[in-house]
Amino acid sequence: MKLIVAVDQNWGIGKNNDLLVSIPSDKKFFRQETTGKVVVMGRKTLESLPGGLPLKNRTNVVLTRNPGYHVKDAVIVHDVPELLEELKKYPENEIYVAGGGSVYEALLPYCSEAYVTKIDFAYEADTYFPNLDQMPEWEMVEESEEQTYFDLEFTFTRYERKA
Repeated sequence: MKLIVAVDQNWGIGKNNDLLVSIPSDKKFFRQETTGKVVVMGRKTLESLPGGLPLKNRTNVVLTRNPGYHVKDAVIVHDVPELLEELKKYPENEIYVAGGGSVYEALLPYCSEAYVTKIDFAYEADTYFPNLDQMPEWEMVEESEEQTYFDLEFTFTRYERKA
């Protein structure tokens, strides 16, 4: 299982159930990486998407504690064991965890790869991703050239869990 996230300098990922910033090339990378694959997200992340609708051309698996929650074109699960059982139906390398904070935290131990867009700016955030640079079991194995979007600098990185 992989995860995909954009973080600021402090590993912040969101505020008020929204992304900290929207960078077109980051969105394009997310789309290229996840189209035709399985994306796992929490209910709030789903509801923050345009129209609150599942992502097109992907299998959307939504984790929520709400037993009555239903969304057209999404698979709903209610806890991590149920999620892991559901995910056995799909090739492991085609599963991407896409947020939010509590879902990343719950599933990080099950992930072997992380695609992290690192934004060189500190935003005001209320949701954070664990700092992989401070976790000995994770190692950055790829980093792109520095990119810019207006005056914002960022890089695409890839981490792997050490065996």
